[in-house]
Amino acid sequence: MPAAISPTQRRLTAGDVTALLRDRSGRSAVHCGPLSGGTFAAVWRATLEDGTDVVVKIGPPADCPLLRYEQGMIPAEARYYRLVAAHAPEVPVPPVLYADDDLVVVGLLPGRPLAEQADGTADGVREQLGRALRTLHTVTGTRFGYDGPGRTGADGWREAFTGMTADLLADARDWGVTLPAGDAELLGAIDRHGDALDEVRTPSLIHFDLWDGNVLCRDGAFTGLVDGERYFWGDPLYDFVCTAIGQRMEETPGHPVLRGYYGANPPAFTGAQQRRLMLYRIQFYLLLLAEMPSRAMTGEVERERREWVTPLLLADLRELG
Repeated sequence: MPAAISPTQRRLTAGDVTALLRDRSGRSAVHCGPLSGGTFAAVWRATLEDGTDVVVKIGPPADCPLLRYEQGMIPAEARYYRLVAAHAPEVPVPPVLYADDDLVVVGLLPGRPLAEQADGTADGVREQLGRALRTLHTVTGTRFGYDGPGRTGADGWREAFTGMTADLLADARDWGVTLPAGDAELLGAIDRHGDALDEVRTPSLIHFDLWDGNVLCRDGAFTGLVDGERYFWGDPLYDFVCTAIGQRMEETPGHPVLRGYYGANPPAFTGAQQRRLMLYRIQFYLLLLAEMPSRAMTGEVERERREWVTPLLLADLRELG
């Protein structure tokens, strides 16, 4: 039986997954096996009786404590794929075959994660990703933040972003995580730069989790996006955070994602946009720290993440004054 990477991942056997598929979705599998790479849900690949290859994502155990924004994340993934399919069909995402509150079954897209590519084609794929992002950001909603019952949202982006950050700070307190800056300093930075957040007037569809493991490609071609469960409605600039983790997109104008998004000569970011990017990176770094106990990250793993994230967070915080 495969061991769970974190407490949020159910320990399942092939028989368990086959039974779930049959009992919940009415589909029978002839083969299934676990997939690696994530740390939230248990993810399996299965082949159905009719030969369809699918990915099965099973949510955490019912009694497993979660971060605030993780409530309802499994059905959120299905909503993201359906939103994209309905409003940006040229961007490939998995077709949803079945979804409920803690199980999602989707078709398997072609390709492998960009994180596994080592043939010199990565920049071309990232440029194609930039073009896909530009299309995705034309999909708009009516409120900012997360959707779904009990999830943080607001009519304005400043209010939603502040609430999302406050949730992470509360999670850190609940789990006993020591942060490199206090709540007052972090929320004060948002308040001081609220005018920059107020420039965002339209809630755009944000994938958020676009690191190389969630971008699929094959033979140098972008083939799709996966793991959309962390999506929210917000500022398109936010999707430049995880597409360049550890970098400052405003300082890398030649980044292939920017070329794909804006064209051959990306415009310089305005001062307000640069301030928003710093705020978004700070929030992302807070998430990386706050989630560690819930993923059972201890010892050397915790130390390495903390030593990597802390100076990045503090650098942006200092620059914001």
